[in-house]
Amino acid sequence: MENDKRENMISLYDIYQNLLTLKQREYFEEYYYSDLSITEIALNNSVSRNAIFDQLKKVENILLDYENNLKLKEKFDSILKYTNNDEEIIKIIKE
Repeated sequence: MENDKRENMISLYDIYQNLLTLKQREYFEEYYYSDLSITEIALNNSVSRNAIFDQLKKVENILLDYENNLKLKEKFDSILKYTNNDEEIIKIIKE
């Protein structure tokens, strides 16, 4: 997976994760944060590779859909652009 897509998915997940199911969060985190393969996730959860693949694609589409509608990441990125990298301001915004 290309790095830009990975970083974007993780950023979107950080914003919208509470809108996903527990299983969707679990699969996403195992794949994106723990860097497990689809096969490893499937074995760990006693489901098929195809089920994991489908769920990960579904989560990616859900995250993109939320962003297309709500634009929270876009707004957050715009705010950060105007902070001149002031770490204190960035910390407050992230909280």
